[in-house]
Amino acid sequence: MNTNDRLKLTNELQHKIDFKTKPIGALGKLEELAMKIGLIQGTNSPKLIKPHVLVFAADHGIANEGVSAYPQEVTYQMVLNFLNDGAAINVFAKENGLSIKVIDAGVAHEFGTKTNLIDQKIGLGTKSFLNEPAMSTEELKKSIDAGEKIVNETFEDGCNIIGFGEMGIGNTSSASMIMSLICQIPMKKCVGRGTGVNDDQLRDKIQILEKALERKSALENPMDILREFGGFEIAQMVGGMLAAANNQMILMIDGFIATAAYLIAHKVNPKMDDYSIFCHQSGESGHQRMLGYLNARPLLDLGMRLGEGTGCTLAYPLIKSAVGFLNDMSSFENAGVSNMEA
Repeated sequence: MNTNDRLKLTNELQHKIDFKTKPIGALGKLEELAMKIGLIQGTNSPKLIKPHVLVFAADHGIANEGVSAYPQEVTYQMVLNFLNDGAAINVFAKENGLSIKVIDAGVAHEFGTKTNLIDQKIGLGTKSFLNEPAMSTEELKKSIDAGEKIVNETFEDGCNIIGFGEMGIGNTSSASMIMSLICQIPMKKCVGRGTGVNDDQLRDKIQILEKALERKSALENPMDILREFGGFEIAQMVGGMLAAANNQMILMIDGFIATAAYLIAHKVNPKMDDYSIFCHQSGESGHQRMLGYLNARPLLDLGMRLGEGTGCTLAYPLIKSAVGFLNDMSSFENAGVSNMEA
């Protein structure tokens, strides 16, 4: 869409929003959402079609260094829980009308044949980035390509709004490393409790990550940062986010881990902002600073720090309501209501 067409559509959308049967601005952030979605889709009558949440799962070598309160086995156990419809993401997605795809991006477990599991396994978890790069250049490329592939397939099936979730013991450590390097924030302000570590474990976690950072403290290239300190699920989310923006889909960004992936993708394509909706502010320490760096205002703040894409599923009804009022709410003219603003 060229500048003139975008300006024309912006004016059309603003007029349509302002002349609904309400005071101007009375629907607050829902009006901003309606405007954004209309501009993404290039129409003043947008539609949400086949909403999906992709849940990428993978293991992290850094988890074996004592940064998590849970053992690595929890990753594959939770994947099985997703497949059995037993997790929070399953409940919330079902309640709010979203489909889920569960992707094995690199879990340290062989699942065999699982009907509903999408196999995009890059390896049996990353290496521990305490002493070496988390993944090779080839593994990074395969991860980016795999993320693009699953999003493109979902788009080609008709989906135009997609959320990104994850599961992986140790991935808050990867997210903290990415955040510190991209946002240039000291590690101790990036690290949170993750799976619920106690005070002593948190202190140890910070020390471990500060030591890991000493290896490559001057990294600036986003893909180099991702290769050194990321996870297979984070890298696949990066590829998926880039593909979704390229397809002009609506991106729903979840919490701390998904936003870390977004930090990388945004460095590659800053125009992603035009397509992205931040769904909630995580209870994980550091997420608020991430959002501040991106000048992002999330829809919800429920103190959650679960991941899985749960923030996307809970924010979706608000997104749906924004589109609903734009398309279905009466205008002053067709409702026969006097408009003092006219």
